[in-house]
Amino acid sequence: MKMHPIEIDERVWHYLQQNAEPFVDTPNSVLSRLLFGTEENKEDPQALFTIPSVDIEGLPKSLSQILEVVYEMEVNGYSRIQATNRVAKKRGTAPQTITDKYCRQLGQRAHEIDELLTEPGYSQFKKLLTSKFSDHKSIIDMYFDTLLSDAEDADFAAPQIRDCEPAFPE
Repeated sequence: MKMHPIEIDERVWHYLQQNAEPFVDTPNSVLSRLLFGTEENKEDPQALFTIPSVDIEGLPKSLSQILEVVYEMEVNGYSRIQATNRVAKKRGTAPQTITDKYCRQLGQRAHEIDELLTEPGYSQFKKLLTSKFSDHKSIIDMYFDTLLSDAEDADFAAPQIRDCEPAFPE
């Protein structure tokens, strides 16, 4: 498709940044999503409440949000981007706020997180989480043990939703 250069003011630029998935979206992909919508926007709002909240007293909000994204990926079969968007929508925050939890705060780039999340059993990702949230190692271990068990059960119960989004280079 032919591309056309445009000029935008600072206010519009900041709005695009607020609605972008860091390291993934381009200004064009954000505008396209905002103007024309995507399948994700047609999602049943009730489905967002099927994401189990990780609300344990004393557990950092950032760890809770990371675990919710992993749940959406492992149990419901969403891509990292889709899972991030679903958790953000459920929590009433911007997707980049959630992305910040597993990128900047864990000292990783999006593609590095993707690599860690494709590893069966998530052992390296669990190590990364444990190094950042060492006081919560037992909760992290318990969560992943339960998560992997739930995912096995879900494999038998329903077909998986797969990512149809194109990958954008960083």
